[in-house]
Amino acid sequence: MLFDKLPPAMSLVHSFRHVALATAVTAFAALSAAGCAEGNEPKTAKVASGPMPEGETWTGVYFHPVFGYLHMQEEGSNVVARWKRTDHSHWGELSGTVTGNVLHYTWKEHKVGMIGASSTTKGKGYFVYKVNKENIGELDGEFGLNDSEVGSSWKNVKQLRMAPEIKSIGGDSEGVAPGQLSE
Repeated sequence: MLFDKLPPAMSLVHSFRHVALATAVTAFAALSAAGCAEGNEPKTAKVASGPMPEGETWTGVYFHPVFGYLHMQEEGSNVVARWKRTDHSHWGELSGTVTGNVLHYTWKEHKVGMIGASSTTKGKGYFVYKVNKENIGELDGEFGLNDSEVGSSWKNVKQLRMAPEIKSIGGDSEGVAPGQLSE
């Protein structure tokens, strides 16, 4: 073998290197496993609510290039909404509670034409209502899978002169309808 020809001092140094490398790999694996265990905990958004911009309301239709038109209806401190993706592959629904300019919600998205457990994805999310420099309402937020509220960005721009038609969006499985939250 190659190491049989090394002087005894070099062989000892080589052995220490192997032990050090093995220890480092084991320590990294243990830390990674510990980090993964913590990574399964639901993550919550760290957003502070402020006042709703004057003259603005959550009720309206908002647009995102992938998620399409989000039809949103405010009922007191509750909001319900539905959307259909621009490629018509999924439709979704959300409902949540408003505090000032922040909405925390739960959501479900249904894959069109599919039934069974894998046809529906769910999670939580939040939106912060803002007004852009053109004085148009925007929803700036995130959504997460299952019990996590963060993970993926979701930003929408309010569409002027479009009235929400929540019941126009749906599929094989029906979700929360306007009025159900206040019953």
